[in-house]
Amino acid sequence: MDEFRTVALVAATLTTGLIAGLYYGFACAVMPGLRRTDDRTFVEAMRWINVRILNGWFALGFGGSLVLTVLAGALHLPGDAPDGPLPWIGGAAALYVLTLVSTFAVNVPLNDELAAAGDPGSAGASALAAVRERFETRWVRWNLLRAVAATGALGCLIWALVLYGRATP
Repeated sequence: MDEFRTVALVAATLTTGLIAGLYYGFACAVMPGLRRTDDRTFVEAMRWINVRILNGWFALGFGGSLVLTVLAGALHLPGDAPDGPLPWIGGAAALYVLTLVSTFAVNVPLNDELAAAGDPGSAGASALAAVRERFETRWVRWNLLRAVAATGALGCLIWALVLYGRATP
């Protein structure tokens, strides 16, 4: 049982770290870099990013993080000490759910609006500016929330690993 707990907790930590890093990278580099581009470049780049991010590797981390965190928590349910890792695993799951809620409630609908806005190559300058204005500030703000929540989840899982390591002979 200890091996399953270890593997699940390490895998949850790794996948959460990957997603926290993705959100962090967008918050620190991608969006600030795109902020300096013209409207056409911004809209086209974000549309292509939104298309290309939907792949198996992303899905593995994005969905796997919550599944593995819940699995790690379930494996710690029987007989976990009050000062053990379970509360920290639960905190990580709650924080990661917050990232999912914000993603599906705000970021994905904004991405969908951007995709539905039409071809940036044929849109006029004022249309592109309006699309960008409706998208950028709100998307960046909510991505920052995702970055903070996912980083918090990662911190909780790291501390859960520390506690688990202390308790495991």
